[in-house]
Amino acid sequence: MKGVPKELIAIVIFCVTYLLISGRRLNFLPLNRPAAALLGTVLMVACGVMTPAQAYRAVDYDTLVLLLGMMIISAYLYLAGFFEWASGWILRRAATPQGLLLSLILTSGVLSALLVNDSVCLMLTPLVVAVVARGQLPLTPYLLGLAMSANLGSVATLVGNPQNMIIGHMSRMPFLRFSASMLPVALAALAIEYLVLQLAFAGVLKKTVIQRPQRESAPLDRRLLIWTCIVLALVFAGFLAGLDLSWTALSGGAVLMVVARRDTHEVLKLVDFHLLVFFAALFVVVEGLNGTGLPDQIYQRLHGFFGASSARQAWSFAFLSVLGSNVFSNVPFVLVAGKWVANFAQPELMWKVMALSTTFAGNLTILGSVANIIVVESARSKVEVGFWDYARVGIPVTILTTIIGMAILLVLG
Repeated sequence: MKGVPKELIAIVIFCVTYLLISGRRLNFLPLNRPAAALLGTVLMVACGVMTPAQAYRAVDYDTLVLLLGMMIISAYLYLAGFFEWASGWILRRAATPQGLLLSLILTSGVLSALLVNDSVCLMLTPLVVAVVARGQLPLTPYLLGLAMSANLGSVATLVGNPQNMIIGHMSRMPFLRFSASMLPVALAALAIEYLVLQLAFAGVLKKTVIQRPQRESAPLDRRLLIWTCIVLALVFAGFLAGLDLSWTALSGGAVLMVVARRDTHEVLKLVDFHLLVFFAALFVVVEGLNGTGLPDQIYQRLHGFFGASSARQAWSFAFLSVLGSNVFSNVPFVLVAGKWVANFAQPELMWKVMALSTTFAGNLTILGSVANIIVVESARSKVEVGFWDYARVGIPVTILTTIIGMAILLVLG
C-alpha cells in the first residue's frame, strides 16, 4: 500500500476489526470474536503498520497468564462438582422464589469476585437452568440475576473480570487497596440489582411455589474440592501479600495439576482458549491504533469536557466509560482510554472509576458483556431472552448502580 499513510491504514484496520467483533457474523465473512481480532492482528503486520517484533511486544502477557491461571482453578472447582452442588444446596434451602433469587445473586456475585466472571457464567448457567427447571420456576428472572450479578460482583477484585485484570496491570495498584474501595460498591450494586429484579418480576415470583429436589443430583469430589479451596485461599493470600498477580494465579493452577490427580487433558478442555486468543490479538490491534496518535488526539479534544476538579473528572469519565464500553466494548475501551488516566488530577481514583463504569456498563444491554451472551446463549434451548426482555431491567440496573456506586467510590476514595 505505497503512498497510503500507515496511520490511516491502522485506523481502517481497527475500525474493521471492531465492527467484526461487535456485530453479528456476516454471511460472507463468518468470523467469531477471536477470529476477527486475529484477522486484525495479521492485517496490522501484513500492511506494514507493525513489525512482527512490535506485535509480540504489544501483547500483555501478564493479563493472559492471570486469565489462564484463574480459569484452570475454576475448571478444578467444576470437576469437583462444586457448582452443581452449590446450585442444588441453594434450591433445597430457599424458602421462597425471592429468596432463591437473592441466594443466586449473592452466589454469582461472590464467585465472580473470586474467579473470572465469564468462567463462572459458563459453568453456572447449565446448572442454574437445571436447578430452576427442577424447582418448576420461571427461568428469565434467574438468568438475568445470574448474568447481572456476575458483572456487578466481578468489580470487587482485580481478578474478577478481564478489564479489571488489564487495569491492575496498567495501574500497578495493590490488590487490597483496590478491593477496599470496590467491595462496598459491589455489595451496594448487588442489592440494587435484587430490588430491581424483584420489582420487575414481582407478579411472576409471587405466583410461583418452589418444588425442591430431595437429594443432590451428582456426588461431590470432596478431596478435589478441599485441595482446590486450599490452593485458591493460598492464591488470594499471595494477592493480598502483594505478590505478582499473574504468576501467583498460574502457580496455583500448576500446583492443582500436580496434587489433584486428574487427567489434565480433561482440565485444559475447560479453559477458554478462545478468550486468550481474543485478548492477545486485541492487544496488537489496539497498540496499532495507539501508534497513530489518535487516542491522544481524542483526549485533547475531550480535555475540556472532563473539567478540572477531581469530582467533575470522575463523573465525566464514568459517563464516557459507560458510553464507550457499549459502543466499543469494555476491553478495547480500557486499552485505549487507559493511556489517558495519568493526565487526571487523581489517577488512582480514575482507575477505580474506569473499573466501576466499564464493568457496570456491561449490564445495559444483552450485548454489553461476554457474560450476558454466555448466559443467554447457554439457556437458549429452554427460554428465549429477547433484547428488550433484558434491557428493561438492564437499563435501570446500570443507571442506578453506576450513580450510587460512584457516590460510594468518591466518599471512600
